[in-house]
Amino acid sequence: MSRRHQWLVYGVSMRFAVLLGAIFGVFAGAAAFKPPLAGAALGALSTAIYAFILMGLLGGAEIFLPTTRLGRALGRAPFVAVVAVKSAVYFAVVAVVIFGRVGPRIALLAFDADLAASLDAQVQSNLPRGFVAAVWALTLFFMVLLRHAAQLIGERSFRDIVVGRYRRPRAEERFFLFIDIVGSTPVAERLGPLSVHRYLDQVFQTASGPIDEHRGEVYQYVGDEVVVTWTVAEGRAEAQPLACLFAVEAALARAAPEFERAFGAVPKLRAALHAGEVVTGEIGGSRRAIVFHGDVMNTTSRIENATRELGRPFLVSEDALKRLDGVHRYALEDLGPQQLRGREAETRLYAATLAAA
Repeated sequence: MSRRHQWLVYGVSMRFAVLLGAIFGVFAGAAAFKPPLAGAALGALSTAIYAFILMGLLGGAEIFLPTTRLGRALGRAPFVAVVAVKSAVYFAVVAVVIFGRVGPRIALLAFDADLAASLDAQVQSNLPRGFVAAVWALTLFFMVLLRHAAQLIGERSFRDIVVGRYRRPRAEERFFLFIDIVGSTPVAERLGPLSVHRYLDQVFQTASGPIDEHRGEVYQYVGDEVVVTWTVAEGRAEAQPLACLFAVEAALARAAPEFERAFGAVPKLRAALHAGEVVTGEIGGSRRAIVFHGDVMNTTSRIENATRELGRPFLVSEDALKRLDGVHRYALEDLGPQQLRGREAETRLYAATLAAA
């Protein structure tokens, strides 16, 4: 995730947290303090300040920490350890903020002296800070737990499962981008399977930022390949799948010195982009997953195989191109109709590169 995108997410999260806190505070303050109108104002200001401070600190940690050296080290720790450490640290922050009465102290500055003194007395006598801190601590624990659990299957898939979006299968048009990492086999032969795992993990972590920024959804990792998907509605504007591909390539190019030092190899890409109708639905019993059924997946795999035969690293089907807007930013070489392996009908393919500035 780029710094710009991090700040964008951070800003949206801050605004949402402050708004939610203020709304909660209006009702809580009106019920707990007298006069009710002043109590509502105090509650709104106090909880908005609490939300601003806590989201600023804890939300900032969740958004910015993963890209730091400490965040990457923490990310390699076991799931339970990560949740436990984050929960303990976050609870300490909550305790300092809540028991320090930071929200009410600042909010009371907005009231006249007599009313502020009256409200302050009510705050100290009526506000169960231990209870409030416990509620915040439990809330944060479950938020951290849910966030990391969601990352195991993908945050978007987790959300779709929770809301039951694909409980009943539905037909929809989607883009599929297959990105294959070139050069992992020599790394495995030279350094062994443990090193190639670390190599691919670092590649996929580097790629995750551009994928998130271009609203892509990682469907699955298969060996040294990642499959990314968009609905046509999500991916059409500004040719998001193509933009994502070249952003991943650029991110890996920037990280090339790190890969060279750690593994003696720099990852290169082969990729295929195709689009069409699939059936999307939830399957499974003890483990639920959202899957895609249809010919599009098989065809995309065949197109990715054709990159070797045609000597072009990035191939795009005509079916994908006609569903994209903003392709003028890319140089597209018409390779004509191609007979893909295992396919009876020919598929028109284009080789894609960034257009010269």
